[in-house]
Amino acid sequence: MDVAIYARVSSDKQDVELSLSAQLKAIKEYAAKNGHRVKRTFLDEAESGRTANRPAFKEMVALARLKNPPFEAILVWKFNRFSRNRADSVTYKTLLRSRGIDVISINEPVDESPAGQLLEGMIESIDEFYSANMGQDIKRGMRENASRGFFNGSRPPYGFERVPVRDGSKVRHHLTPEPEGSTAVHVVRRMFELASGDHGCKEIAKLLNVEGIRTSTGRRWGCVTVHKVLTNEAYKGTLVWGGRAGHPAAKSGEPPVRVEGAWPAIVEEATFDLVRKKLNTRRPSIAHPRTVGSRYLLSGMIFCRCGRALTGRSAKSGRHFYYSCSRAAKQGKVACGSRALPKEKIERLIVDQLRRRVLTEENLNDLIQLVEAELKAEAKGKGERLRRAEQETREVEARLDRLYWALETGKLELEDLAPRIKQLRGQLDELDNERVRIETKGQMMPRIDGVLVKAYADEVLEHLGQSESTEARAFLRSFVKRVDVDGDVATIRYTLPLPPEGSRIDSVTVLPTITLGGDRGTRTPNLGIANAAL
Repeated sequence: MDVAIYARVSSDKQDVELSLSAQLKAIKEYAAKNGHRVKRTFLDEAESGRTANRPAFKEMVALARLKNPPFEAILVWKFNRFSRNRADSVTYKTLLRSRGIDVISINEPVDESPAGQLLEGMIESIDEFYSANMGQDIKRGMRENASRGFFNGSRPPYGFERVPVRDGSKVRHHLTPEPEGSTAVHVVRRMFELASGDHGCKEIAKLLNVEGIRTSTGRRWGCVTVHKVLTNEAYKGTLVWGGRAGHPAAKSGEPPVRVEGAWPAIVEEATFDLVRKKLNTRRPSIAHPRTVGSRYLLSGMIFCRCGRALTGRSAKSGRHFYYSCSRAAKQGKVACGSRALPKEKIERLIVDQLRRRVLTEENLNDLIQLVEAELKAEAKGKGERLRRAEQETREVEARLDRLYWALETGKLELEDLAPRIKQLRGQLDELDNERVRIETKGQMMPRIDGVLVKAYADEVLEHLGQSESTEARAFLRSFVKRVDVDGDVATIRYTLPLPPEGSRIDSVTVLPTITLGGDRGTRTPNLGIANAAL
């Protein structure tokens, strides 16, 4: 009959089945011996049998579903080459048989009898167990390998090279920076230097591409590749295995392996931590991507009375900078007649209001007391929840004891008590899990030092005027939610939970106004509070 050949080698290193060529040779000899005509050959290389998402496999199944399939059977070296997943195996074999196509293992002959079907199912179950167990063994071995400071990957990070190390009878690998003077090492250090100076990933990628610098695979740099370098702890000498989202270890809930000083660092730890902090302030969840690289301190936070954002503008060949309504800029003064605001003066006004109205020593002390009160309330509630869970546990255990006593004395039969016992034991498991969740949730923070908080606030306030500082913008956003400008009044909406009322809204007079590009003088802003609402 007309047959197709399917052969596969796994991506798992411990999968020591025959090579593709050896499988093909054995299957072709079997086909010739039994008078079969090989019409198609499907090969999957470095593909796991635990999934059906294999290119050649999917093509083979698609052809089998045609009205007139080009083959009547599929020959495999063993059933585990077809699939190592019992559910996939049953599903696809059933689909193929509905089209009159059998899957034949040349080394595991089974017939259509009930005994043969049972044997085939046992083989598939054993293959699935072997695959799952092998996966656990591989992960366990890689975890042990990483915990000893060895590198598990095949391709080292950019700027590093793998160094073979003899470990008994095996050869493992360490990482080491490329020789001093290497272009890649120089590029890595330069990337961190640029990032620490508030250059974004996109800007760094453009700069490298303009200079003709390529990645280790010869490709152009992009935001993602630059970000991977800047967030890879390998560059500060730390080995991390299992910490990436989607990694098998992360999926299983196991903590990642971390080994400090596993190999020589390319950049200093302080530099790496500074860059990571700056990247965190640029996350889209914290700052809109369009405002990240802005030199305007209030970018993304200040809005016109018409509801549109005030965006940064320059005049006089970049000698003067303003905030002006984006609607007026696009549609003209007919759409919105608001005037432009001098950048430095409105920014200084907002910072001064933050200093005078929010970050005072009195307000900071109130905030500290509020936080500590919330922590104490959380601790008290945690204790009460624990006591309730323990009380419920004692009650369930008492009920179980009564049921066991009834069973031992013969007053009730096991079949009568089994469902209730199972239910109560399930409740005990749920209560145990609840106690664990309560005990691990919300660890108490140490007492907050008001002097340190005030010193930190004073230090940062000194730099808030540096509008090109990413940290300055991020700090300002942590206290100011929005600034609405209506004529000569700016309304500042704070996000700081000042006691006793909660949020705070300040309306302050903004007198200086100027036409974009104009040269008329401006009046000094009145920093007094025109109207304040709590």
